[in-house]
Amino acid sequence: MIRNYDELLSYGDLYKKSLDKQKKKVLVCAGTGCLAGGSLAIYEKIKELVKESGLLVDVDLDKEEEGVGVKKSGCHGFCEAGPLVRIEPYNYLYLHVRLEDCEEIVCRTLKEGKPIERLMYHSNDRIYKTQEEIPFYKKQTRLVLHNCGHIDAENIQEYIGNGGYKAAALALNMTPQEICNLITDSGLRGRGGGGYPAGRKWSQVLAQNNPVKYVVCNGDEGDPGAFMDRSIMEGDPHKVIEGMLISGFATNANKGYIYVRAEYPMAVHRLQLAIEQAKEYGLLGENILGSGFNFNIQIAQGAGAFVCGEGSALTSSIEGERGMPRVKPPRTVEKGLFECPTVLNNVETFANVPIIILKGAEEYKKLGIEKNTGTKVFALTGNVVNTGLIEVPMGTSLGEVIFGIGGGIPNGKKFKAVQIGGPSGGCLIFDENHLNLPLSFDSLEEAGAMIGSGGMVIMDEDTCMVEVARFFMSFTQRESCGKCIPCREGTKRMLDILEEITKGNGTMDDLNLLYEIADTVKNTALCGLGKTAPNPVLSTLQYFYDEYLAHVVDKVCPAKICKELAEITIDPDICKGCSKCAKICPVKAISGKIKEPYHIDKNKCIKCGACIEVCPFKAIKEV
Repeated sequence: MIRNYDELLSYGDLYKKSLDKQKKKVLVCAGTGCLAGGSLAIYEKIKELVKESGLLVDVDLDKEEEGVGVKKSGCHGFCEAGPLVRIEPYNYLYLHVRLEDCEEIVCRTLKEGKPIERLMYHSNDRIYKTQEEIPFYKKQTRLVLHNCGHIDAENIQEYIGNGGYKAAALALNMTPQEICNLITDSGLRGRGGGGYPAGRKWSQVLAQNNPVKYVVCNGDEGDPGAFMDRSIMEGDPHKVIEGMLISGFATNANKGYIYVRAEYPMAVHRLQLAIEQAKEYGLLGENILGSGFNFNIQIAQGAGAFVCGEGSALTSSIEGERGMPRVKPPRTVEKGLFECPTVLNNVETFANVPIIILKGAEEYKKLGIEKNTGTKVFALTGNVVNTGLIEVPMGTSLGEVIFGIGGGIPNGKKFKAVQIGGPSGGCLIFDENHLNLPLSFDSLEEAGAMIGSGGMVIMDEDTCMVEVARFFMSFTQRESCGKCIPCREGTKRMLDILEEITKGNGTMDDLNLLYEIADTVKNTALCGLGKTAPNPVLSTLQYFYDEYLAHVVDKVCPAKICKELAEITIDPDICKGCSKCAKICPVKAISGKIKEPYHIDKNKCIKCGACIEVCPFKAIKEV
């Protein structure tokens, strides 16, 4: 039990000294992605080998032994290269580690201090020996993700030893209004997508006279390709809890909820463990650090409904009701959870709070641009060389993210578009203007997209933008709660039209109707999900109208993705008449004579592509 600020500092210093006894540290990534790749078995094997060698030392405040510490860390971020193992103090980062590599890691690196170059990052005939040198990391500014991959996410002692809960201790010696003013001055905007000023929201809740108030953390991350909040909850859960604790004190709220989708079992486990540890150390519960302030946190698990990412639907779900949005006003700051004033921010927003308390508003504002301060975490996925979790200052250009950190487009393909902001975001064409587009709430909104929670899907020249719009509209339509007619019926009608276009049955009238329905849904839907649902359609119509015309007028898919518009042909000049294609065709659509060119009956062909695969002369192609 830590009773006050001085004891917290003393304990942190003591534990830091204990951490220093681990002269060498092995940090095995235990984020969800690396765990799926077998990192847990790698962790157990390395720990077993280190123990057998007599080098293993677990941190213990009462012991003086020195040796090697083996730890499970949170997500390192470079998901493309997992499983990942970091070796300190050399800062080596080993990529694509396999179980059979463990013995060499122990013998060569831990015992002899030598790098294993074949496990390191290679690019342009250069070997990057340290993690910090790798372009993927070098071009980032990791504040929120600072601890992820560097500490044991399941050990509160490590968090405290690295300065954890110091911000909470400082905040408890301030007044609630001083904290709200500090967050306001920092310029922190909600990282969940809306970009509403966090300090203004906190001040609005503080001003409410209701004796019961709540702090709710939105961890219901449902965007395809997004895993920012999940990685923070898994890799640094105490930072989220500390941010919520500070928010509770700043708004006179005594109860907090973390709403996490049940599909994130590792995040749920580590958050629950962190809550129990914080209670044990007196950092949650009654009279925290002798301040007289009481605050508790409870986890609420969601069932995976995308609409529950919307504030009022989320609070309804916590209350045990069906997750459906309600008409506003009143807003959540006035009547939120259980009809009480509620601070509702997402995981990344709360994780920024301890940083601001420790750095101060002016120092924090040095990162980012005007009205968009600090950093933003993005999940970089799709057709890009380096995929994973990145953190950059707000205002960083789109080109820097894709070609600097992401390493560009693989296989020599050309960049075509980026889908940003989740299924409710927009697709941006990559031209000279968008190359220099700063990633901020305001600039993306002006460009017809939104920053959203931070999902960023990169697409190359082989992507069909009409199919992209259809895919995201399909997702949004399935996830619509059905409460309001514009979203329930409008998204379904837009999806029907897009499906007909990808099948070659679209007309010019359909394109005009898409515009009309999208405009109606955007302006009349009840909640943010419905209002932004047309964005992928509107942005692709704006930037890729020629592709829509090709599907509607020419009945072809330029990217050759839409199967209904594809046509399989046999080149008579190349075909040798071997008959292999005719024998494998499941619908007998291919006929001809041996040693003479065969042909395909287009009316029978189901475009399965089996003939293309078996043709030894490459005479059959999809056009």
